[in-house]
Amino acid sequence: MSKWRHRQEVADRDHTSGGGRLLMGVAWALLLLGLWAWGREVTDVRQGISAPTTGDVAAVGRPLGVELPPAVRPLEDARPQRVDIPALGVQAPVVTRGLDPQGAVDPPPYGQPGTVGWYASGVRPGAAGTALFVGHVDTETRPAVFYHLSEVRPGATVRVVRDDGTVAEFTVEGVQVFARDRFDARKVYGTRQSGRAELRLITCGGSFDRDSRTYTANVVVSAYLTGTGTGKGTSSSASSGISTGARL
Repeated sequence: MSKWRHRQEVADRDHTSGGGRLLMGVAWALLLLGLWAWGREVTDVRQGISAPTTGDVAAVGRPLGVELPPAVRPLEDARPQRVDIPALGVQAPVVTRGLDPQGAVDPPPYGQPGTVGWYASGVRPGAAGTALFVGHVDTETRPAVFYHLSEVRPGATVRVVRDDGTVAEFTVEGVQVFARDRFDARKVYGTRQSGRAELRLITCGGSFDRDSRTYTANVVVSAYLTGTGTGKGTSSSASSGISTGARL
């Protein structure tokens, strides 16, 4: 049985009309609650912030033998317009997200499951620091943009098309799953290496906890800038040789 079909059956049995959306909204609020203190660099992120995530998987980190390209110099600020993950067949528009009245970052609207949300009060993708993208794993009726995010592997490419005409090309360096009760906000939101342009892709997953009515973990994909271009190929050869099994 597929994970999505299982989730759908659970939703059919246990959720009243609109209940599933409410649960996912609570999940995102928990995940993003700590971001009010997170700006261009993590300075005072509270420890122990937890929330749901995506996919029944274990952290793969960086497997031995996978050679990753060197980082390139961060770019000037520009706003993201689209994110492409060739290995997953993802080509998704990026929408700006801010804070809701409770101080949490709003995820993309449920009516737009194919969009990715960018935390606009943080770093712009390609600039120095850690930029944050969030997306739903599913809705009440179908998979969403980051449903397969847990399947991406180190060495894969993530491209962010920006409004200045440039493409920031990131290379995935790690995939981690954080249980709700072991969520480490500093590891998730903080930069891994000072001076780099980094990217985090986050969604909900693990298994559905019927008691707490939330997912049990967070899948976090970490990537860093390894190339730039103008939409017709990258200007840096550092990442051009990485095979991603693209399905465009």
